[in-house]
Amino acid sequence: MAETETVRQANAAAFDSLEVALDRGSPIPLYYQLAQQLESAIEHGALAPGNLLGNEVDIAARLGLSRPTVRQAIQSLVDKGLLVRRRGIGTQVVHSQVRRSLELSSLYDDLAAAGQSPATRVLRNEIQSASPEVAAALGIPEGRDVIVLERLRSTHGESVAHLTNYLPATLLDLDTERLEATGLYRMMRAAGITLHSARQTVGARCATADEGTLLDEPEGAALLTMCRTAYDDTGRAVEYGTHVYRAARYTFDFQLLVRP
Repeated sequence: MAETETVRQANAAAFDSLEVALDRGSPIPLYYQLAQQLESAIEHGALAPGNLLGNEVDIAARLGLSRPTVRQAIQSLVDKGLLVRRRGIGTQVVHSQVRRSLELSSLYDDLAAAGQSPATRVLRNEIQSASPEVAAALGIPEGRDVIVLERLRSTHGESVAHLTNYLPATLLDLDTERLEATGLYRMMRAAGITLHSARQTVGARCATADEGTLLDEPEGAALLTMCRTAYDDTGRAVEYGTHVYRAARYTFDFQLLVRP
């Protein structure tokens, strides 16, 4: 019993000794700054699997933050699989499959690998201010410049998907002519950006009239939807995508594993 308590105190001490520097004058939200520093500490071993963070009240008091700010930071890392809340124990660092080496592929790469000769028409390639949704996904202040990239992806003369991507404006140069000849992820890799992991949500809905026109489907036809935020090997969000796919032409295939 005493040994268990000693281990618990040692695990908690790892967070207590962690240096957290917050820039309160920065436009970057405090919850995001805290989440990034905790994620970096986990990535570099300063916080190891089994270490405890303590409760939200204590963390908030130690860092001079509000409890909702701390809760939002912790929840973002729970969502990434880096932390877990355990009843009677608290918030604990865990091993996460999200942090393992993952190979991210794009629709262009998938179609090319299948010998489907993908074709791309760029509908929009411009700079605009980040909406609240886009800013939250990319971890940047609302209103900051982002690249908005809208494309129609086809194969064998038939449309497959309508793709909309948002990227930090300073990330890389996206030439429209090149975008129509290759895939976005290929251009990112060529620019030295190492894609490492992503958070993705798949859903379904009915096509709007405009989407039906683009995708050669009647209004109300079934569409698959996908939202993805991709991260590079530093943990930076480098791309947020919202895409729709013709359900009759495309499926998502997942391999599901039981977490040990």
